[in-house]
Amino acid sequence: MQLDSYIKAGKIAAEVREMARGKNWIGKTVYEICEEIEYEITKRGAKCAFPVNTSINEIAAHYTAEPEDPITITDSDLVKIDLGAQIDGYIADTAVTVCYDAQYEGLVQAAEGALTNAMSMIKAGVKASDIGREIEATIKQMGYKPIANLSGHSLEQYTIHAGRSIPNIWSIGGFSLSENAAYACEPFVTTEEGGGFVRNGKIKNIFALNSRKKTKNEEADKLLDFIWENFNMLPFALRWITKKWDEKQARDLLEYLVKKKAVQAYPVLIEINEQRVAQAEHTFIPDKNGVTITTQAQQHNFKTNHTKSNTFP
Repeated sequence: MQLDSYIKAGKIAAEVREMARGKNWIGKTVYEICEEIEYEITKRGAKCAFPVNTSINEIAAHYTAEPEDPITITDSDLVKIDLGAQIDGYIADTAVTVCYDAQYEGLVQAAEGALTNAMSMIKAGVKASDIGREIEATIKQMGYKPIANLSGHSLEQYTIHAGRSIPNIWSIGGFSLSENAAYACEPFVTTEEGGGFVRNGKIKNIFALNSRKKTKNEEADKLLDFIWENFNMLPFALRWITKKWDEKQARDLLEYLVKKKAVQAYPVLIEINEQRVAQAEHTFIPDKNGVTITTQAQQHNFKTNHTKSNTFP
């Protein structure tokens, strides 16, 4: 059953997120972090829905480790660990910000608080724009800025961004949450000195299939088949390919497939004033009475009321 797969994936993602939250990563490379977290997902019986993101400081999202990536976590870093688990293509998407510098702890609390307040108002029929209003208000009340051009999103089988957006600021119009549909809510927060927007960076090390149309390059077509068989339409990392192709050949083939528009490459996203960014994220499924947060640390179905709840970590 679809709901069972969402819930199973969510339980696994939540367990691994809490492991990531509690571990001391200082001195570890981002390669070691990504590989360990991805291993923890697979050993629990799920597949990775996308490469683990380890986005540091002003990088808001979309950085995953390069093969043998030497970047090492220090005691002044703010690390956003965004991870996904999938069962038969049904996805749990969740994130935590790990902070080792007390001066940035407020950023983390603002992201978590915005997510808490957003989750407390969820049920079928709630407008996405009202969720954005709540997220923005919470963040600003705590003295920080939301990232306006990053948002949550609807989820479908083998599709992480399924066409609907849940904003992190108030916006006109938008849609209402559907009963028994899956969504991810992910507030991003920056400092008062931040611009409140992200821009594309030069690094692109996360990829996804666009088309299975053959390119007439035999080795590139083998890679296309490999991507489809192993990842479907979900994102993947270069280091996942180097298990079958050597690194240089894998890079060359991916570059060729991107030029042919068979594969898309996602750039890292950087805060425009290069201020630090924190993130928190849950996957949830609304119903007429409330919400099931699939990535809740302990699984419950919550009823929505008109008071703010403190039961959503």
